[in-house]
Amino acid sequence: MGLLGAPKNIENFVAGRFVQTGKTFTKHSPVDGTVVGRVHEAGQQLVDAAVRAARAALDGPWGASTVPERAGLLRRIADRIEARFEDLVKAEVADTGKPLTQARTLDVARAVTNFRAFADTIAAHGLDSFITELPDGRRALNYAVGKPLGVVAVIVPWNLPLLLLTWKVAPALACGNAVVVKPSEETPSSAAVLAEIMAEAGVPEGVYNVVHGFGPGSAGEFLTTHPGIDGVTFTGESATGSAIMRAVSPRVRPVSFELGGKNAALVFADADLDKAIDGLARSTFTNTGQVCLCTERIYVERPIFDDVVAGLSAAAQAHVPGHPEDAKTTMGPLISAGHREKVQSYLRLAEQEGAKVVTGGGVPLFGDARDHGAWIEPTLWTGLTNSDRTVREEVFGPVAAIMPFDSEEDAIRLANDTDYGLAAAVWTTNLERGHRVAQRMRVGLSWVNTWFLRDLRSPFGGVGLSGIGREGGTHSLHFYSQPTNVCVHL
Repeated sequence: MGLLGAPKNIENFVAGRFVQTGKTFTKHSPVDGTVVGRVHEAGQQLVDAAVRAARAALDGPWGASTVPERAGLLRRIADRIEARFEDLVKAEVADTGKPLTQARTLDVARAVTNFRAFADTIAAHGLDSFITELPDGRRALNYAVGKPLGVVAVIVPWNLPLLLLTWKVAPALACGNAVVVKPSEETPSSAAVLAEIMAEAGVPEGVYNVVHGFGPGSAGEFLTTHPGIDGVTFTGESATGSAIMRAVSPRVRPVSFELGGKNAALVFADADLDKAIDGLARSTFTNTGQVCLCTERIYVERPIFDDVVAGLSAAAQAHVPGHPEDAKTTMGPLISAGHREKVQSYLRLAEQEGAKVVTGGGVPLFGDARDHGAWIEPTLWTGLTNSDRTVREEVFGPVAAIMPFDSEEDAIRLANDTDYGLAAAVWTTNLERGHRVAQRMRVGLSWVNTWFLRDLRSPFGGVGLSGIGREGGTHSLHFYSQPTNVCVHL
């Protein structure tokens, strides 16, 4: 029955209490298709109750909480996550099928770090103050006071559910907001476990609420169209981001979106080949390619093109798909059978567009229960160009098209020829070129000779179809708080 044992009863969390509903849906393991949970879907009335509970919390003592009090609370939450570490690992793995080692070293570890990082950030954060002296002799003190945005809808995806949930909830609480969380229907478990942790850490009732369900006609739509919501933060598909913008536009609510990506890597002939191939393998295949920052377009300077293709192909073939608890496993399944069908549709499209399949292109067979899961082979193509749909549309799987270039200008032009703009990676031993090319990438995050290396204080977000706004450090605080200027005549 998966790592959670018998199927779990996954409930909503409203006003400090778990709530069942009369309508449930089933969550299946992507490893073998077994049932890991029965999830209580929130209807419109329950979503309304969650929003009202959040508003009541803001009108109560939580609304008058101080920065030191909130920073202390975030640190207690981090401590409780550490105490419940393995419970969260099991929840993440049961929902996603990712290897245990990844859940431990990335997903849950970052959840702890997120709360501690934003506790430190809010404790050190200050706002502007000025002494104003006018020509007529009047003087005034102007200073800004930060206030919470209010009730924030937090809508998180299924690829890194706990990591991205805490990446949003931690700064929201740091700024004194109350949240209503809508996790993906594919990954409901960790948000529910986090609700238990919030209660254990002493988070007041109504500050953290969870409603389960889907998008249109379900909890997602009920939440984003609710008049009591003061803002929406969302990570996920660009099309869903557009739908949320339409939903909040009549009430002119602010949004913070981290959306899709069709990220490029540029490999110059002077790159350290071994390091570049290792980095490309990570950026293409980590989390089975289900990370918004993953690389799906690889541009290689022509003299080393064949070497990169061969090296990356060997890295793809070295991956070991398997049970999450198996120490030998290096790659898990896709999130669901439905998502696998989407990825397979691009595998078929690529071949129709003339791609040469270097490796992969199919579904692995195990001869056991895993054949009922959502597995896919890591896949590399050559023979495609920027005009092909496979190169222009986000696949969100362990796939990449490898294409040659002949000059620096050619590489920059190809990399920037996209409607997305989240991340890029430049591989070169020429430091001057690395700086020069990285700065010309039309993205929010540009790496040189690395990938997925971040300082949590730095701005994170995209341009174009990849999103609106920035997260990280004080950049997150700017969204979750509203400054009020106070002017005192002296």
